[in-house]
Amino acid sequence: MAEVQSPLGMDDEEFLKQDLSQLEAELIAAEETAEKIQEIVKKAKQDVLPKDLEVVITNDQSKMTKNMVNNLENSIIMGVLLVVGVLVFFLGVRNSLFVGIAIPLSMLMGIAILNYSGTSLNMMVLFSLILALGMLVDNGIVIVENVYRQFSEKGKSRDDASKEGTGEVATAIIASTATTVAAFVPLMFWPSLMGEFFKYLPITLIIVLSSSLFVALVVNPVLTADWIKIGNAEKSKNGKFWVRNAILLLVAVLLYVINQNIIGGLFIAAVVISIVNRYVLTPGGNYFMEYSMPRIENTYAKFLRFALEGKKPIFFLIGIVLFFVFTLALFAIKTPPVVFFPDSEPNYVNIYIETPLGTDIEKTNEITKKLEQRILPVIAKDSAIVEAVLAQVGEKTADPNAGPQSGSSPNKARITVSFFEFEKRVFLSETNTSEIMKNIKAACADFPEAQLTFAKDNMGPPVGKPINVEVKGEDYLTLIAEVEKIKAKMEAENLDGVDQLKTDLELGKPVLEINVNQEAARRFGLSTMQIAGTIRTALLGKEISKYKDGEDDYEIQLRFQEEYRYNLNNLMNTRITFRNMATGKISQVPISAVADVSYNSTYGSVKRKDLDRVITIYSEVEEGKNANALVARFKELLADHEMKQGYEFSFTGEQQEQDESMAFLGGAMMLAMFLIFLI
Repeated sequence: MAEVQSPLGMDDEEFLKQDLSQLEAELIAAEETAEKIQEIVKKAKQDVLPKDLEVVITNDQSKMTKNMVNNLENSIIMGVLLVVGVLVFFLGVRNSLFVGIAIPLSMLMGIAILNYSGTSLNMMVLFSLILALGMLVDNGIVIVENVYRQFSEKGKSRDDASKEGTGEVATAIIASTATTVAAFVPLMFWPSLMGEFFKYLPITLIIVLSSSLFVALVVNPVLTADWIKIGNAEKSKNGKFWVRNAILLLVAVLLYVINQNIIGGLFIAAVVISIVNRYVLTPGGNYFMEYSMPRIENTYAKFLRFALEGKKPIFFLIGIVLFFVFTLALFAIKTPPVVFFPDSEPNYVNIYIETPLGTDIEKTNEITKKLEQRILPVIAKDSAIVEAVLAQVGEKTADPNAGPQSGSSPNKARITVSFFEFEKRVFLSETNTSEIMKNIKAACADFPEAQLTFAKDNMGPPVGKPINVEVKGEDYLTLIAEVEKIKAKMEAENLDGVDQLKTDLELGKPVLEINVNQEAARRFGLSTMQIAGTIRTALLGKEISKYKDGEDDYEIQLRFQEEYRYNLNNLMNTRITFRNMATGKISQVPISAVADVSYNSTYGSVKRKDLDRVITIYSEVEEGKNANALVARFKELLADHEMKQGYEFSFTGEQQEQDESMAFLGGAMMLAMFLIFLI
């Protein structure tokens, strides 16, 4: 088979690398939007990439955002229908629509303000919008009901009823909205990473609630001034009613003929709603107001008369106080379990692989393949809900909850088992993804060649491990000894739910030391910098010139070819070319004449915190177990643990973030109560 050559004479692999790098640049330029990325990949498959190359997009996080947007749209529609469905019995269909329109209008105003302020439509914003749905109609209900009362009971004109009805309750609903907003204002000052994550919640709620107040005070009175009517009493004549519906139906048919299906569907929906309103909702509303509502009012009046007779109010008050005390006592006796974020089924499972320091990337790749062979049979029976199994070796494979990682990582790898979204997988398999994660852990339990960490997708921001103990001190050897004592004590407790206690201490990193013989170097007139520069050029390269192609510059690097670059004998026999200052002549001396080689090992990294060296003991928590309970047990265990002077340990990670957040939320609640009382 002939070798395929590119126009520049590169073989297939190099040509593909160039195409992929060009594709990567285009993906970055596409502002990382899912639709543009999919368009670029589709175009690249047609025009750039080889025809037999399969490209699959996996773990597409944009699906979650799309689902949230769809949920928001459905919630808005259902909210309007439910509001109208309830109010139709009290105010009639037309008047209840005045209240229902407050939901979409407030949402659109809020989203527009957020957009102009530079806020993205992220998951927290969408969640906040859904949370605010139930609060958007409160102001509108009060305004429309009071205008309706002025119009129907006091016989005022539409304009006067709208003005006076709104004016009577304007102060009350402004104060009501202000108290609700005041409850969220302190959350805007939430510090730390959690604050950055949750700040969109108060911002979105404040904007949307303020928008609903504007709609209630400005938009609703305008609508009622023009179109309000008395309940369900007014009806058009049968002939006029059916002619109007026939015209709407004819328009809908014409729209379908010209392929305007959505607009045509709206016209048909208007016809159906009109008929249902005339023959179902209106009679039902009249019956409710004439028969059901009086019964409810009479029952409530009887209860009030009973509760307010004689000394009964005192007994009711004492009963309420006793019930409150009983509730507090019950809470103190049986405190509910506290978790930072609720447990959920994983959307994907990450298996982080860490081999000993200095392991070659090819060896790490072999180990990763062995693990894949263990994992694939386990998930085979549930393959219907598995979207993809991805393996990555080398860079960007470290656990993000383990803190920042520096340098290259040829000894690390990651296998990701991603699942279809929940809405799909519930119909494809009876097995939940938590069970699959447990099966994967069981299959890899006795794997001796690497250290494995199993983790699922986080429900919130990365706040560290659920069990995280930091030990600080100055002398590293003493610090290591103290860490081993604490770890051994924690392991001896053998708590159920602790996955596996590990440390971030990296030992045994192989080092090849080149020691310069200063006396020999002085004899030849060489400096340490010249010797190190020659070694660096041989291994890493040195820029000697640039190649210009149009407006692009390409560096020309000089260094050894790969077969010589990693050969120690060739490296030590490399000649250092220099001008001898004594004779003025160009001289060459092999590196071996002025340096020798020794093999050693060292720490992979030394981490510091507040200028002290720190080593972390950490662990994941098994599915369904309470991290707070486990940390409390470890705190009790280590309460009397003695350490050398100058050395200390503390529980950090998720536990520290949770404690700080709880302390802030306690203060925020007190401030919110003060603001509400002030208003």
